[in-house]
Amino acid sequence: ITMLDDSTKVYADIENVEQSNASFEGSSGTFTFRSTHSKIHEPMNENQHHSTSGYWRNFVDSFKEFDFDELDPNLSEIEKAQAIAARSPLQRGLKSRHVQMIAIGGAIGTGLFVGSGNALRTGGPASLIICYFLVGTMIFCTVQALGELAVAFPIPGSFLALNTRMISPIWGFCMAWNFALQWLIILPLELVAASITITYWNNDINGAVWVAIFYTLIVSINIFGVKGYGEAEFMFSIIKVIAVIGFVILGIVLNCGGGPIGGYIGGKYWHDPGAFNHGFKGFCAVFVTAAFSFGGTELVGLAAAETSNPRKTLPTATKQVFWRITLFYMISLTIVGLLVPYNDPRLIGNSSADASASPFVIAIRNAGIGGLPSLVNVVILISVLSVGNSAVFGCSRAIATLGDQGFAPRFFSFVDRKGRPMFGIAVTLIFGLISFLAATPKETTVFGWLMAISGLSAIFTWGTICFTHIRFRMALRAQGRDTSELTFTAMTGIWGSVWAVFLDVLILIAEFWVSLFPDDKPDAYNFFQNYLNIFFVMFVMCIYLVWKKFNVVFLVNLKDVDINTGRRVDDLDQIRQEIAEEKAYIASKPLYYRMYKFWC
Repeated sequence: ITMLDDSTKVYADIENVEQSNASFEGSSGTFTFRSTHSKIHEPMNENQHHSTSGYWRNFVDSFKEFDFDELDPNLSEIEKAQAIAARSPLQRGLKSRHVQMIAIGGAIGTGLFVGSGNALRTGGPASLIICYFLVGTMIFCTVQALGELAVAFPIPGSFLALNTRMISPIWGFCMAWNFALQWLIILPLELVAASITITYWNNDINGAVWVAIFYTLIVSINIFGVKGYGEAEFMFSIIKVIAVIGFVILGIVLNCGGGPIGGYIGGKYWHDPGAFNHGFKGFCAVFVTAAFSFGGTELVGLAAAETSNPRKTLPTATKQVFWRITLFYMISLTIVGLLVPYNDPRLIGNSSADASASPFVIAIRNAGIGGLPSLVNVVILISVLSVGNSAVFGCSRAIATLGDQGFAPRFFSFVDRKGRPMFGIAVTLIFGLISFLAATPKETTVFGWLMAISGLSAIFTWGTICFTHIRFRMALRAQGRDTSELTFTAMTGIWGSVWAVFLDVLILIAEFWVSLFPDDKPDAYNFFQNYLNIFFVMFVMCIYLVWKKFNVVFLVNLKDVDINTGRRVDDLDQIRQEIAEEKAYIASKPLYYRMYKFWC
């Protein structure tokens, strides 16, 4: 490239330069090269470079497709998908603080703030604590398994891409489409839920107005790519975490009789009306509700490909899920069970975002505290928007993975020069326009059936993650290798994944029973509204069978499992040395520090 030396600084766009800014000293001045992965343009002087037109051109060019090198045409479809995943055009814009807050507060939403009220009414306070504890152990094992897989394979699509490799292409096809559909439907649902939340203060304005406002907000966040998602979730999670901690402290004070109304409460609601409600069926119903309350936990693994340092960030993030389960679910729900009796008529809400049915709001109202219920409702609104924002992130990455693996047209995998899967984002946002059905009187029916299609998707996702982890460990052993080559191993090991798969199966069985027999007699309408997702998975599986003319492999041979592609460890010995030094440093510290590093 011949540079002009008619100015002290010359700016040019040069293709395939890895550094974002590379400066070179020359006889006639300093030349600065800026990488945009675009064609070479005419040199610009510094003033022109900082002009409005220059910024606008860069903004427009950022939406152009990321340029891949040509793949070997002799590769199979699966090998091509693995090669594309290993190259990862997605930007590593998520920092440690982003991932940790996503792990801590990402799944704190309406399932905790509102859904726990329905669970309390259905099964009583004892069922609430037991079921959330059991599901919490399952989630912790799942996130640990996910952390091991994501650190070993920090590739786009994370577990969605690994399903195909570790289990089988047909199961990977089903789970990728199932996961994409789950988040595709959640976005309009959460936008409508946000508009419903506003009715707590104002019921006069049409819900479609609020949908438009919140829709614009989510679009604006995701225009900035993964950094926009990360910063938004960081702020949302901080607010949610502070709110839960504040409620825990307030709840302890109220239970001891320190509220405006006063009076020691203790455990009287465990005796009257009682600790359990509706017997074993009520317990099973709470078991299912608890599972749905943890939805979105898996997104911390999906973000692995866009994390600056997965080896150090993800292990810490997966450990902190323990604190989210213990502090933000177990302790807060224990206090809820102490402050609100399960027979309180206000626990029956009209929707998943009905703040008046939140046990947190009811507990504060019972104590005679004014103003705080509105503050809790603000937190509920933020939680709803957080889930909607996560829906765009999760669905767009799932759609890109479908294109990468050849499970959908190749243009699904479009990723622009800023690392944004723009086609996936566009599809998600376009489908989100369904939320404007909030202005129609039939919106409850429409969204009820939309939710039914993806209702069990999270259960399938968690079970598949753990089964993938089991298969990965088995493949290592079958190929004469072991976990010594891994930079992070799950604290719960392979048996934690076995336990999680077992609980996932139990949840599916419990959901089948309580859906088919909500009362003494079978109810087909209720069954399909809660179990329709099973039939969707079967439908997608049939599509794959017909597409491949029934020539499919249902379980990949362990010796044929690819456990190398996408492993971004350049020098394993150096990584092992770093880990040994970190362990030695921790071992030299006092006990309290070692305990902290073990759990955090």
